Amino acid sequence: MTTRTMTTAAVPLAPLTNRRILALAVPATLASVTTPLIGFVGATVIGRLGDAALLGAVALGGVVFDAIFWSFGCLRMATAGLTAQAVGARDDVEVARTLARSLAAGVLIGLLLVLAQVPIAALVALISGASPEVLAGLAIYFHIRIFAAPFTLANYAILGSVLGRGRTDLGLLIQVAINLTNIALTLALVIVFGLGITGAAIAALVADMAGTAFGLAVVHRLGTRPFAVGRADVLDPAALARTLKINADVLIRTLALVAAIVLFSAVGARFGDVTLAANAVLWNLFLIGGFFLDGFTVASEAACGQAVGARDRHAFAVAARLSLLWSLGFGVAVSAVSLAAGSAFIDTVTTNPEVRLAAYGYLPFAAAAPFFAALPFAMDGIFVGATWTRAMRNLMLVAVVAYLLALVGFQALGWGNAGLWGAFLLFLAARGIGQAVVYPRLRRGTFPENA
Repeated sequence: MTTRTMTTAAVPLAPLTNRRILALAVPATLASVTTPLIGFVGATVIGRLGDAALLGAVALGGVVFDAIFWSFGCLRMATAGLTAQAVGARDDVEVARTLARSLAAGVLIGLLLVLAQVPIAALVALISGASPEVLAGLAIYFHIRIFAAPFTLANYAILGSVLGRGRTDLGLLIQVAINLTNIALTLALVIVFGLGITGAAIAALVADMAGTAFGLAVVHRLGTRPFAVGRADVLDPAALARTLKINADVLIRTLALVAAIVLFSAVGARFGDVTLAANAVLWNLFLIGGFFLDGFTVASEAACGQAVGARDRHAFAVAARLSLLWSLGFGVAVSAVSLAAGSAFIDTVTTNPEVRLAAYGYLPFAAAAPFFAALPFAMDGIFVGATWTRAMRNLMLVAVVAYLLALVGFQALGWGNAGLWGAFLLFLAARGIGQAVVYPRLRRGTFPENA
Protein backbone atom coordinates (compact mmCIF):
# COMPACT_ATOMS: atom_id res chain seq x y z
CA MET A 1 0.00 0.00 0.00
CA THR A 2 1.46 3.32 -1.00
CA THR A 3 -1.45 5.73 -0.76
CA ARG A 4 -3.51 5.89 2.36
CA THR A 5 -6.87 7.52 1.72
CA MET A 6 -8.27 9.54 4.62
CA THR A 7 -12.05 9.68 4.85
CA THR A 8 -12.80 10.10 8.55
CA ALA A 9 -12.55 13.17 10.76
CA ALA A 10 -9.10 14.67 11.10
CA VAL A 11 -7.17 14.91 14.37
CA PRO A 12 -5.60 18.39 14.10
CA LEU A 13 -1.94 18.65 15.07
CA ALA A 14 -0.18 21.49 16.84
CA PRO A 15 1.08 24.10 14.35
CA LEU A 16 4.42 23.19 12.79
CA THR A 17 7.07 25.92 12.88
CA ASN A 18 10.55 26.50 11.50
CA ARG A 19 11.91 25.99 15.01
CA ARG A 20 10.22 22.59 15.22
CA ILE A 21 11.67 21.49 11.87
CA LEU A 22 15.17 22.47 13.03
CA ALA A 23 14.60 20.76 16.39
CA LEU A 24 13.87 17.56 14.45
CA ALA A 25 16.61 17.97 11.86
CA VAL A 26 19.66 19.02 13.91
CA PRO A 27 19.85 15.96 16.22
CA ALA A 28 19.12 13.71 13.23
CA THR A 29 22.02 15.33 11.37
CA LEU A 30 24.38 14.75 14.28
CA ALA A 31 23.20 11.14 14.55
CA SER A 32 23.84 10.68 10.82
CA VAL A 33 27.40 11.94 11.25
CA THR A 34 28.05 9.29 13.92
CA THR A 35 26.85 6.40 11.69
CA PRO A 36 30.22 5.47 10.09
CA LEU A 37 32.15 5.83 13.36
CA ILE A 38 32.22 2.12 14.30
CA GLY A 39 34.31 1.17 11.28
CA PHE A 40 36.35 4.38 11.54
CA VAL A 41 37.24 3.86 15.20
CA GLY A 42 38.31 0.28 14.58
CA ALA A 43 40.48 1.32 11.64
CA THR A 44 42.08 4.18 13.59
CA VAL A 45 42.99 2.07 16.61
CA ILE A 46 44.22 -0.86 14.50
CA GLY A 47 46.23 1.62 12.45
CA ARG A 48 48.20 2.51 15.57
CA LEU A 49 49.56 -1.05 15.64
CA GLY A 50 51.54 -0.38 12.46
CA ASP A 51 50.42 -3.49 10.57
CA ALA A 52 49.23 -2.45 7.11
CA ALA A 53 47.49 -5.78 6.44
CA LEU A 54 45.44 -5.56 9.66
CA LEU A 55 44.55 -1.95 8.90
CA GLY A 56 43.42 -2.92 5.40
CA ALA A 57 41.39 -5.81 6.82
CA VAL A 58 39.47 -3.76 9.37
CA ALA A 59 38.96 -0.89 6.91
CA LEU A 60 37.62 -3.29 4.29
CA GLY A 61 35.51 -4.98 6.95
CA GLY A 62 33.97 -1.64 7.87
CA VAL A 63 33.04 -1.01 4.23
CA VAL A 64 31.57 -4.51 3.88
CA PHE A 65 29.36 -4.20 6.94
CA ASP A 66 28.30 -0.66 6.04
CA ALA A 67 27.15 -2.00 2.66
CA ILE A 68 25.37 -5.04 4.13
CA PHE A 69 23.59 -3.20 6.90
CA TRP A 70 22.81 -0.09 4.85
CA SER A 71 21.02 -2.31 2.34
CA PHE A 72 18.51 -3.10 5.09
CA GLY A 73 18.05 0.53 6.10
CA CYS A 74 14.50 0.00 4.86
CA LEU A 75 13.72 -1.23 8.39
CA ARG A 76 14.45 2.18 9.85
CA MET A 77 12.64 4.12 7.15
CA ALA A 78 9.53 1.92 7.06
CA THR A 79 9.30 1.82 10.85
CA ALA A 80 9.66 5.60 11.03
CA GLY A 81 6.87 6.20 8.49
CA LEU A 82 4.42 3.73 10.04
CA THR A 83 5.22 4.90 13.58
CA ALA A 84 4.75 8.56 12.64
CA GLN A 85 1.32 7.76 11.21
CA ALA A 86 0.34 5.85 14.35
CA VAL A 87 1.52 8.75 16.51
CA GLY A 88 -0.48 11.21 14.41
CA ALA A 89 -3.55 9.00 14.84
CA ARG A 90 -2.98 8.91 18.63
CA ASP A 91 -2.78 5.11 18.40
CA ASP A 92 -0.20 4.03 21.00
CA VAL A 93 -1.13 0.38 20.56
CA GLU A 94 -0.23 0.52 16.86
CA VAL A 95 3.08 2.20 17.74
CA ALA A 96 3.95 -0.87 19.81
CA ARG A 97 2.69 -3.27 17.15
CA THR A 98 4.76 -1.54 14.47
CA LEU A 99 7.90 -1.81 16.57
CA ALA A 100 7.18 -5.46 17.42
CA ARG A 101 6.79 -6.36 13.74
CA SER A 102 9.94 -4.46 12.78
CA LEU A 103 11.98 -6.03 15.57
CA ALA A 104 10.82 -9.49 14.51
CA ALA A 105 11.75 -8.76 10.88
CA GLY A 106 15.12 -7.29 11.83
CA VAL A 107 16.11 -10.17 14.08
CA LEU A 108 14.97 -12.74 11.49
CA ILE A 109 16.95 -11.08 8.68
CA GLY A 110 19.96 -10.75 10.99
CA LEU A 111 19.86 -14.44 11.87
CA LEU A 112 19.66 -15.32 8.18
CA LEU A 113 22.78 -13.22 7.56
CA VAL A 114 24.55 -15.08 10.37
CA LEU A 115 23.57 -18.42 8.84
CA ALA A 116 24.74 -17.26 5.40
CA GLN A 117 28.09 -15.91 6.64
CA VAL A 118 30.24 -18.49 4.82
CA PRO A 119 28.99 -17.78 1.29
CA ILE A 120 28.86 -14.04 2.01
CA ALA A 121 32.48 -14.09 3.20
CA ALA A 122 33.50 -16.08 0.13
CA LEU A 123 31.81 -13.55 -2.16
CA VAL A 124 33.49 -10.64 -0.38
CA ALA A 125 36.89 -12.30 -0.72
CA LEU A 126 36.25 -12.98 -4.41
CA ILE A 127 35.32 -9.44 -5.38
CA SER A 128 37.66 -7.55 -3.02
CA GLY A 129 40.91 -8.43 -4.80
CA ALA A 130 42.76 -8.01 -1.50
CA SER A 131 46.05 -9.69 -0.60
CA PRO A 132 46.08 -13.01 1.32
CA GLU A 133 47.26 -11.19 4.45
CA VAL A 134 44.36 -8.75 4.30
CA LEU A 135 41.87 -11.52 3.58
CA ALA A 136 43.11 -13.49 6.58
CA GLY A 137 42.49 -10.54 8.87
CA LEU A 138 39.17 -9.79 7.19
CA ALA A 139 37.99 -13.34 7.81
CA ILE A 140 38.62 -12.96 11.55
CA TYR A 141 36.83 -9.60 11.67
CA PHE A 142 33.93 -10.70 9.50
CA HIS A 143 33.11 -13.99 11.24
CA ILE A 144 32.95 -12.24 14.62
CA ARG A 145 31.15 -9.05 13.71
CA ILE A 146 28.53 -10.83 11.56
CA PHE A 147 26.94 -11.98 14.83
CA ALA A 148 26.01 -8.33 15.40
CA ALA A 149 23.57 -8.49 12.47
CA PRO A 150 20.41 -9.27 14.52
CA PHE A 151 21.28 -6.50 16.97
CA THR A 152 22.21 -3.95 14.28
CA LEU A 153 18.94 -4.49 12.42
CA ALA A 154 17.00 -4.43 15.69
CA ASN A 155 18.64 -1.08 16.35
CA TYR A 156 17.35 0.13 12.97
CA ALA A 157 13.81 -0.79 14.04
CA ILE A 158 14.22 0.92 17.42
CA LEU A 159 15.71 4.03 15.81
CA GLY A 160 12.84 4.17 13.31
CA SER A 161 10.33 3.95 16.15
CA VAL A 162 12.01 6.76 18.06
CA LEU A 163 12.41 8.99 15.00
CA GLY A 164 8.80 8.38 13.93
CA ARG A 165 7.75 9.86 17.25
CA GLY A 166 9.73 12.97 16.37
CA ARG A 167 12.24 12.26 19.17
CA THR A 168 15.37 12.81 17.13
CA ASP A 169 17.12 13.83 20.33
CA LEU A 170 16.70 10.31 21.68
CA GLY A 171 17.82 8.87 18.34
CA LEU A 172 21.03 10.88 18.71
CA LEU A 173 21.41 9.64 22.30
CA ILE A 174 21.15 6.00 21.19
CA GLN A 175 23.73 6.50 18.43
CA VAL A 176 26.12 8.26 20.80
CA ALA A 177 25.73 5.45 23.36
CA ILE A 178 26.59 2.82 20.73
CA ASN A 179 29.65 4.73 19.54
CA LEU A 180 30.99 5.57 23.00
CA THR A 181 30.69 1.91 23.94
CA ASN A 182 32.51 0.94 20.77
CA ILE A 183 35.31 3.44 21.32
CA ALA A 184 35.87 2.40 24.93
CA LEU A 185 35.84 -1.33 24.16
CA THR A 186 38.04 -0.97 21.08
CA LEU A 187 40.69 0.90 23.05
CA ALA A 188 40.52 -1.61 25.90
CA LEU A 189 40.51 -4.79 23.83
CA VAL A 190 42.98 -3.72 21.15
CA ILE A 191 45.43 -1.55 23.07
CA VAL A 192 45.19 -2.75 26.67
CA PHE A 193 44.51 -6.47 26.14
CA GLY A 194 46.34 -6.75 22.81
CA LEU A 195 43.58 -8.62 20.98
CA GLY A 196 44.20 -6.85 17.68
CA ILE A 197 41.60 -7.22 14.97
CA THR A 198 39.69 -9.75 17.10
CA GLY A 199 39.28 -7.08 19.75
CA ALA A 200 38.00 -4.55 17.19
CA ALA A 201 35.37 -7.00 15.95
CA ILE A 202 34.26 -7.95 19.48
CA ALA A 203 33.99 -4.26 20.39
CA ALA A 204 31.70 -3.59 17.40
CA LEU A 205 29.57 -6.63 18.28
CA VAL A 206 29.18 -5.73 21.96
CA ALA A 207 28.48 -2.08 21.09
CA ASP A 208 25.52 -3.10 18.92
CA MET A 209 24.28 -5.48 21.64
CA ALA A 210 24.50 -2.68 24.20
CA GLY A 211 22.76 -0.32 21.78
CA THR A 212 19.83 -2.74 21.47
CA ALA A 213 19.49 -3.00 25.24
CA PHE A 214 19.70 0.76 25.67
CA GLY A 215 17.29 1.42 22.81
CA LEU A 216 14.71 -0.97 24.25
CA ALA A 217 15.05 0.83 27.59
CA VAL A 218 14.44 4.15 25.82
CA VAL A 219 11.24 2.98 24.08
CA HIS A 220 10.09 1.36 27.33
CA ARG A 221 10.54 4.72 29.04
CA LEU A 222 8.42 6.27 26.29
CA GLY A 223 5.64 3.83 27.18
CA THR A 224 6.02 1.32 24.34
CA ARG A 225 6.08 -2.40 25.19
CA PRO A 226 6.87 -4.30 21.97
CA PHE A 227 7.31 -7.64 23.76
CA ALA A 228 3.83 -7.35 25.24
CA VAL A 229 2.32 -7.43 21.74
CA GLY A 230 0.68 -10.77 21.05
CA ARG A 231 1.72 -13.07 18.23
CA ALA A 232 -1.65 -12.63 16.55
CA ASP A 233 -1.13 -8.86 16.36
CA VAL A 234 2.42 -9.23 15.05
CA LEU A 235 1.26 -11.69 12.39
CA ASP A 236 -1.96 -9.86 11.50
CA PRO A 237 -2.20 -10.59 7.75
CA ALA A 238 -3.23 -7.13 6.57
CA ALA A 239 -0.79 -5.23 8.78
CA LEU A 240 2.04 -7.64 8.07
CA ALA A 241 1.42 -7.48 4.32
CA ARG A 242 1.54 -3.67 4.42
CA THR A 243 4.73 -3.68 6.48
CA LEU A 244 6.46 -6.18 4.20
CA LYS A 245 5.33 -4.30 1.07
CA ILE A 246 6.72 -1.01 2.36
CA ASN A 247 9.99 -2.64 3.39
CA ALA A 248 10.31 -4.38 0.02
CA ASP A 249 9.71 -1.11 -1.86
CA VAL A 250 12.33 0.73 0.19
CA LEU A 251 14.78 -2.20 -0.09
CA ILE A 252 14.53 -2.19 -3.90
CA ARG A 253 14.91 1.57 -3.93
CA THR A 254 18.00 1.34 -1.70
CA LEU A 255 19.61 -1.41 -3.76
CA ALA A 256 19.06 0.67 -6.91
CA LEU A 257 20.76 3.61 -5.20
CA VAL A 258 23.67 1.40 -4.12
CA ALA A 259 23.99 0.14 -7.71
CA ALA A 260 24.17 3.72 -8.99
CA ILE A 261 26.93 4.54 -6.50
CA VAL A 262 28.88 1.38 -7.33
CA LEU A 263 28.58 2.20 -11.03
CA PHE A 264 30.00 5.66 -10.36
CA SER A 265 33.07 4.11 -8.72
CA ALA A 266 33.46 1.41 -11.38
CA VAL A 267 33.31 3.84 -14.30
CA GLY A 268 35.62 6.26 -12.52
CA ALA A 269 38.21 3.50 -12.13
CA ARG A 270 38.44 3.24 -15.94
CA PHE A 271 39.92 6.74 -16.11
CA GLY A 272 43.09 5.80 -14.23
CA ASP A 273 44.37 5.75 -10.66
CA VAL A 274 44.74 9.52 -10.37
CA THR A 275 41.16 10.23 -11.46
CA LEU A 276 39.88 7.40 -9.26
CA ALA A 277 41.66 8.88 -6.24
CA ALA A 278 40.42 12.40 -7.07
CA ASN A 279 36.85 11.12 -7.31
CA ALA A 280 37.24 9.38 -3.94
CA VAL A 281 38.32 12.65 -2.32
CA LEU A 282 35.44 14.58 -3.90
CA TRP A 283 32.94 11.85 -3.04
CA ASN A 284 33.80 12.27 0.63
CA LEU A 285 33.20 16.00 0.27
CA PHE A 286 29.73 15.21 -1.11
CA LEU A 287 29.03 12.73 1.71
CA ILE A 288 29.78 15.37 4.33
CA GLY A 289 27.21 17.63 2.68
CA GLY A 290 24.77 14.72 2.59
CA PHE A 291 24.96 14.40 6.38
CA PHE A 292 23.47 17.88 6.74
CA LEU A 293 20.68 17.15 4.27
CA ASP A 294 19.83 13.78 5.83
CA GLY A 295 18.54 15.53 8.95
CA PHE A 296 15.77 17.16 6.92
CA THR A 297 14.86 13.79 5.44
CA VAL A 298 14.25 12.47 8.96
CA ALA A 299 12.40 15.64 9.95
CA SER A 300 10.00 15.35 7.02
CA GLU A 301 9.45 11.63 7.73
CA ALA A 302 8.23 12.41 11.23
CA ALA A 303 6.29 15.60 10.49
CA CYS A 304 4.59 14.38 7.31
CA GLY A 305 3.89 10.91 8.70
CA GLN A 306 2.22 12.32 11.79
CA ALA A 307 0.11 14.61 9.63
CA VAL A 308 -1.03 11.63 7.54
CA GLY A 309 -1.90 9.69 10.69
CA ALA A 310 -3.86 12.64 12.03
CA ARG A 311 -5.59 13.08 8.65
CA ASP A 312 -4.58 16.74 8.80
CA ARG A 313 -4.24 18.02 5.22
CA HIS A 314 -3.06 21.47 6.29
CA ALA A 315 -0.38 20.13 8.65
CA PHE A 316 0.90 17.86 5.90
CA ALA A 317 1.17 20.75 3.43
CA VAL A 318 3.01 22.88 5.98
CA ALA A 319 5.37 20.03 6.92
CA ALA A 320 6.18 19.31 3.28
CA ARG A 321 6.70 22.99 2.45
CA LEU A 322 8.98 23.73 5.43
CA SER A 323 10.99 20.54 4.91
CA LEU A 324 11.55 21.40 1.26
CA LEU A 325 12.48 25.02 1.96
CA TRP A 326 14.98 24.15 4.68
CA SER A 327 16.51 21.31 2.67
CA LEU A 328 16.88 23.48 -0.43
CA GLY A 329 18.30 26.32 1.67
CA PHE A 330 20.87 24.05 3.25
CA GLY A 331 21.62 22.53 -0.15
CA VAL A 332 22.52 25.96 -1.52
CA ALA A 333 24.58 26.80 1.59
CA VAL A 334 26.46 23.50 1.62
CA SER A 335 27.22 23.77 -2.10
CA ALA A 336 28.53 27.30 -1.63
CA VAL A 337 30.75 26.26 1.29
CA SER A 338 31.96 23.20 -0.61
CA LEU A 339 32.96 25.34 -3.57
CA ALA A 340 34.69 27.93 -1.38
CA ALA A 341 36.46 25.50 0.95
CA GLY A 342 36.81 22.57 -1.43
CA SER A 343 40.41 23.25 -2.37
CA ALA A 344 41.44 23.34 1.28
CA PHE A 345 39.54 20.09 1.86
CA ILE A 346 41.35 18.45 -1.06
CA ASP A 347 44.74 19.61 0.23
CA THR A 348 43.92 18.21 3.67
CA VAL A 349 42.87 14.80 2.41
CA THR A 350 45.69 14.18 -0.09
CA THR A 351 49.27 15.37 -0.54
CA ASN A 352 49.66 13.91 -4.03
CA PRO A 353 50.10 16.81 -6.50
CA GLU A 354 48.50 14.96 -9.42
CA VAL A 355 45.47 13.91 -7.39
CA ARG A 356 45.08 17.43 -6.05
CA LEU A 357 45.20 18.94 -9.55
CA ALA A 358 42.63 16.46 -10.88
CA ALA A 359 40.34 17.03 -7.92
CA TYR A 360 40.50 20.82 -8.37
CA GLY A 361 39.25 20.36 -11.93
CA TYR A 362 36.16 18.39 -10.93
CA LEU A 363 35.44 20.30 -7.71
CA PRO A 364 32.54 22.33 -9.22
CA PHE A 365 30.66 19.09 -9.93
CA ALA A 366 31.10 17.76 -6.39
CA ALA A 367 30.25 21.16 -4.91
CA ALA A 368 27.02 21.29 -6.92
CA ALA A 369 25.93 17.81 -5.79
CA PRO A 370 24.40 18.88 -2.42
CA PHE A 371 22.20 21.42 -4.23
CA PHE A 372 21.00 18.76 -6.66
CA ALA A 373 20.50 16.31 -3.76
CA ALA A 374 18.46 18.69 -1.60
CA LEU A 375 15.15 18.12 -3.40
CA PRO A 376 15.29 14.29 -3.53
CA PHE A 377 16.48 14.10 0.10
CA ALA A 378 13.51 16.12 1.34
CA MET A 379 11.11 14.33 -0.99
CA ASP A 380 12.33 10.97 0.28
CA GLY A 381 11.29 12.00 3.79
CA ILE A 382 7.87 13.15 2.60
CA PHE A 383 7.31 9.96 0.64
CA VAL A 384 8.43 7.72 3.51
CA GLY A 385 6.27 9.59 6.04
CA ALA A 386 3.25 9.24 3.76
CA THR A 387 4.29 5.64 2.88
CA TRP A 388 4.23 6.43 -0.83
CA THR A 389 6.97 3.84 -1.15
CA ARG A 390 5.86 2.24 -4.40
CA ALA A 391 6.12 5.58 -6.18
CA MET A 392 9.49 6.25 -4.51
CA ARG A 393 10.75 2.85 -5.67
CA ASN A 394 9.54 3.32 -9.26
CA LEU A 395 10.94 6.83 -9.54
CA MET A 396 14.32 5.65 -8.28
CA LEU A 397 14.38 2.98 -11.00
CA VAL A 398 13.46 5.58 -13.63
CA ALA A 399 16.24 7.85 -12.36
CA VAL A 400 18.76 5.00 -12.59
CA VAL A 401 17.75 4.40 -16.22
CA ALA A 402 18.16 8.12 -16.94
CA TYR A 403 21.57 7.95 -15.25
CA LEU A 404 22.65 5.03 -17.45
CA LEU A 405 21.45 6.70 -20.64
CA ALA A 406 23.18 9.96 -19.75
CA LEU A 407 26.37 8.11 -18.84
CA VAL A 408 26.45 6.26 -22.15
CA GLY A 409 25.67 9.43 -24.08
CA PHE A 410 28.23 11.59 -22.30
CA GLN A 411 30.95 8.98 -22.73
CA ALA A 412 30.10 8.69 -26.43
CA LEU A 413 30.72 12.43 -26.63
CA GLY A 414 34.14 11.90 -25.06
CA TRP A 415 33.40 13.84 -21.88
CA GLY A 416 35.23 11.34 -19.67
CA ASN A 417 35.13 11.98 -15.92
CA ALA A 418 33.24 15.24 -16.40
CA GLY A 419 30.55 13.22 -18.15
CA LEU A 420 30.48 10.79 -15.20
CA TRP A 421 29.88 13.60 -12.74
CA GLY A 422 27.35 15.23 -15.07
CA ALA A 423 25.40 11.98 -15.34
CA PHE A 424 25.39 11.64 -11.55
CA LEU A 425 24.04 15.17 -11.11
CA LEU A 426 21.34 14.38 -13.68
CA PHE A 427 20.51 11.24 -11.66
CA LEU A 428 19.98 13.35 -8.52
CA ALA A 429 17.90 15.88 -10.44
CA ALA A 430 15.76 13.17 -12.07
CA ARG A 431 14.92 11.71 -8.67
CA GLY A 432 13.83 15.01 -7.18
CA ILE A 433 11.96 16.30 -10.22
CA GLY A 434 10.15 13.00 -10.67
CA GLN A 435 8.99 13.03 -7.06
CA ALA A 436 7.90 16.66 -7.33
CA VAL A 437 5.84 15.89 -10.45
CA VAL A 438 3.87 13.03 -8.89
CA TYR A 439 3.56 14.70 -5.47
CA PRO A 440 0.26 16.55 -6.15
CA ARG A 441 -1.45 13.39 -7.39
CA LEU A 442 -0.29 11.34 -4.42
CA ARG A 443 -1.33 14.06 -1.99
CA ARG A 444 -4.83 14.16 -3.50
CA GLY A 445 -5.03 10.39 -3.14
CA THR A 446 -4.11 10.59 0.53
CA PHE A 447 -6.19 13.70 1.30
CA PRO A 448 -9.20 13.73 -1.07
CA GLU A 449 -10.49 17.25 -1.68
CA ASN A 450 -14.07 16.24 -0.82
CA ALA A 451 -13.11 14.44 2.42
